[in-house]
Amino acid sequence: MKARIWRKLHAEEAKRFDQVYELMNQTPGLSLGDAFGILQSGLTVQEFMARKERSQRKAAIKQARGQVDNALVADFLGAFIEQKTELSVVLAERSLLDTLLTEEAIAFTFERTGRLEKLQVVLIARRGDWERLMPNLERDAKLTQKPAQVARQPDKRPYSDPRPFLPHIGQTVKLTLRNGITVEAPLLRVGRFDVLLGEPGHELFVPLHALLRFDAPPAPPEDDADDDADAPKPDAAG
Repeated sequence: MKARIWRKLHAEEAKRFDQVYELMNQTPGLSLGDAFGILQSGLTVQEFMARKERSQRKAAIKQARGQVDNALVADFLGAFIEQKTELSVVLAERSLLDTLLTEEAIAFTFERTGRLEKLQVVLIARRGDWERLMPNLERDAKLTQKPAQVARQPDKRPYSDPRPFLPHIGQTVKLTLRNGITVEAPLLRVGRFDVLLGEPGHELFVPLHALLRFDAPPAPPEDDADDDADAPKPDAAG
């Protein structure tokens, strides 16, 4: 009986290999591993490769986020919680006045509003700071009437990798948010999921998922110090 089972399994295995090699012949550049994956998944070549590409993008974003220190942004929110700061919480189509109670991985909890998914938040600022800024902000009329939606998959958003923002810390940058608001201010801090702009003590908290466009001057070259070291030195006196 074992021999019959083995012969049957061996025949099925041989058939799978035949199918794999046939698929590889039909699809130039297809690897052996991908060919097996396609047969096992039941997907077409195009569907399987698209799924593989999405998985690779997600893994790359996760790795990129892990390379950025989030402590300063987390401490910033923690201070709001500890001090019970009155905040303006800007959403896509309205703003809330509230105080932050807790921060979770995917949600904030506010005193009056309750639990609010982070993807709904466009910007958070101290109430007084936001009331001073709001009348002078630029706005995109189309986005104001119909804010852009946020993709739930980070790899489908305009900005998910925080690393490109790091070289611009200290520079004045321009952010266009999904509800049409444009903020132009110094970039103070970059976290894994959010950035802080403005002046110390008057910061604006902006999640990366709320960004549609990021404009900044060229990042300063990293070899300025080397250039200075290579510059000719004046002759010593005497």
